[in-house]
Amino acid sequence: MSEVTDLKERRFYPAVDAIEELLRDPEEEILMVAIDGKCGSGKTRLAEFLSRKLDANVFHMDDFFLRPEQRTEERMQEVGGNVDYERFREEVLIPLFYGDPVVYRPFRCSIMGFRPEDEITIPPKRLNIIEGSYSQHPYFGNPYQLRIFMDIDEETRRQHIFERSGEEKLQDFIDKWIPKEDAYFERYNIKEKSDLVISWS
Repeated sequence: MSEVTDLKERRFYPAVDAIEELLRDPEEEILMVAIDGKCGSGKTRLAEFLSRKLDANVFHMDDFFLRPEQRTEERMQEVGGNVDYERFREEVLIPLFYGDPVVYRPFRCSIMGFRPEDEITIPPKRLNIIEGSYSQHPYFGNPYQLRIFMDIDEETRRQHIFERSGEEKLQDFIDKWIPKEDAYFERYNIKEKSDLVISWS
């Protein structure tokens, strides 16, 4: 691991410490950790880091975008409504709660839906990371032993999106997705209700 990478990942160590403490509790048979927060803040990177270090399953909210037929005017105006939280609860959270394998089809942006042949099965593990904006949606209740919020300043957030997706997608985020994301954080006090806040620095 390079020195630069190591420095960037040092901010993840409090998450490792918190999870390792939970893992020491023998009564916690199944652990679920939510990583919510602003786009471009490092949610996916943290999830991958935890998966490598602590042998965790990782589930991505991006695999559960709404299909076109679900994107009604009413649903798209709903705060936190632009993900398929119903399908995520049914196909991921409920099986995890019972220690069962998780079987689902990830959403594909290229076809704006999913295909039967894309179905994947993820065997159960004790530690499960739920990564992505809206992972702490109140529809899910309180299934998590640890809630993490990834924060980032506005200028850096936009720079990361530009580097990842280009200028056209950045403008789409600025016009549409960032306002929806921020409205969700504010309406449901996601940052304030999280157990741990990790800021980009």
